[in-house]
Amino acid sequence: MSFSFGCRVNEAEKQILDKQLMDAGFSWNEKHPTFYIINSCAVTGKAEREVRQHIYQIRKKYPKTKIVATGCSATLWINNNMLLRKVDYWIENKEKNTIVKLLKNYTGIPDRSSLVRDDNSTYDKFLKSGKMMVKIQDGCDRYCSYCIVPFTRGHATSQKIADIIKKIQDTTIPIKEVILTAINTEYFGKDTGETLTELVDSILTQTKVDRVSFGSIHPWSITPEFLSWYKTNKDNPRFVHFFHIPIQSGSDTILKLMNRHYTTKELSEELKKLHKINSHTLIATDIIVGFPGESEKEFRETYEFLNKSPISKFHIFRYSQRPGTASAKFINEPTPQMKQERAKKLAELGKKKYTSYLML
Repeated sequence: MSFSFGCRVNEAEKQILDKQLMDAGFSWNEKHPTFYIINSCAVTGKAEREVRQHIYQIRKKYPKTKIVATGCSATLWINNNMLLRKVDYWIENKEKNTIVKLLKNYTGIPDRSSLVRDDNSTYDKFLKSGKMMVKIQDGCDRYCSYCIVPFTRGHATSQKIADIIKKIQDTTIPIKEVILTAINTEYFGKDTGETLTELVDSILTQTKVDRVSFGSIHPWSITPEFLSWYKTNKDNPRFVHFFHIPIQSGSDTILKLMNRHYTTKELSEELKKLHKINSHTLIATDIIVGFPGESEKEFRETYEFLNKSPISKFHIFRYSQRPGTASAKFINEPTPQMKQERAKKLAELGKKKYTSYLML
C-alpha cells in the first residue's frame, strides 16, 4: 500500500490510509503498481536522505508507477521549493486526508486500481500482531530549538475522545493492544477541554482491548494529576507499565539551549515519583548527543544524570543541523568523532541499565 518512515504517528497515519484505500476498492499489484505512496520523515538530516534514496530506488524499480510523497520531508520540500522530479504527486501533512480522493480521481475506476505492497506494510504488521496505532494528537507549539516538526506539522490539535473510542470500537479485526501516539502528548485535549487521563480511562472502561499503552509521553505530561491517576491504576493489568519520555539531555545548560523549559531537577523529581509508584515500570528516553555547545562537561552531566535516574532504556541520536530551526545558527558543534564516541558511551550505559532492569 504505502511505505512509512519515522515516528509512530506516521505509522498510525499509515494504518488509517491503508484501510481507507482498501475500503475504496484499491488492490495490490507488486509487479505493475499504479501508485506507490511514501509517508516521509524529516526529524534528522539522515531521515531526509533515506527518503530521497527510497524515492530513487522506487522510481528505478517501478519506472511507470505514480509516486505520491507526503509526510514531514515532503511538506518541508514543498515549502522550500525543493521538489524532486521523480515524484508525481506532492501532498502536505495537512492535506493527507485527500490522498484517497486524489487517487480515485486519477484512476476513475477505483476497483481496477492498484498499489504496491512491500515488507514494511504497517497494515500487514497490524493484522498479524493485533496492535493498533491510534493517533490522538498532531502538531506542536513548543518550538524546541533543534526541531523542524512544528514547521511541518503545524499547531497542536487533538482528536476528541468520543471519536477515538468509536475508531477502536468500529475496528473489525481483533485488537490485543491500542498504542496511543502523538506528536506531543502535552497538548492533548487543550483544544477540546479533555485530558489524557480521561482518554485512557475511557478506553479502559468503554472498550475490551487487552492492553493500552503510550507510544511516547512527554515530560510536560507527567503532571501531579497524571501521577495521581497512575497511582490509582498501577495494578490495572490492562495498562502497560511502559513510558517512553523523550528528555533529550541531562544537562541544564543544553536543555536551556534546546528551549526545553524544564531543569534536570524537575525531571529527576518527576521520574522518581513515577518510579516510586511502580518500581517495575520501564522508563525509556530519547537523548541527543553532540548538540552545539555540548562540551565534555555537559556530556558528563548528561551521562551522570542518566546513570542515577530510573531510566533503563536509551534511544540515542547524534545531533544533525536542521536548516530553518534556531539551533542551525548555533556555534561550537562537537565533531562527528566526538558525537560517535559520546553515543557509544551512552549506548554502553544504556545496555548496562536495561540488563539490570531485566533482572529485577
